[in-house]
Amino acid sequence: MNFQRFLVPLLVIGLLVMAWHNWGWPGVAAAGGGVLMWLLLHFTRLMSVMKRAAEKPVGWVASAVMLNAKLKPGMSLMHVIGLTRALGEQVSAEGEQPERYRWTDNGQSSVTVRVHQGKVLDWELVRPPEPPESDGTSGT
Repeated sequence: MNFQRFLVPLLVIGLLVMAWHNWGWPGVAAAGGGVLMWLLLHFTRLMSVMKRAAEKPVGWVASAVMLNAKLKPGMSLMHVIGLTRALGEQVSAEGEQPERYRWTDNGQSSVTVRVHQGKVLDWELVRPPEPPESDGTSGT
């Protein structure tokens, strides 16, 4: 069960009740203004991340290896989109849980991330096979 869904609204209500109990209406106004500012900051961050992501091709990342190194279980999908600065290419079927998104770089390395309810479960880095190296000698 996702307790954050209930915990944050309960904390906000508790803050407003405490402000009313201690300072009356001026306290409620101050606490309400603080909560509103917090919501506006989160909304502004969300909009700036989505604006940056809209300017890049879907499923593209500068370096899949660096993305692989920065990912952690439990990260939010919004944080991953902020890291990649692009929306991921959805690999899973629409509405399927857990969802799977893929980001690919110019070297054809890709990272596929499994997401359940907006949180990263795990990911997989796939690198293309390296071509055989030549030792500089010719066949003649």
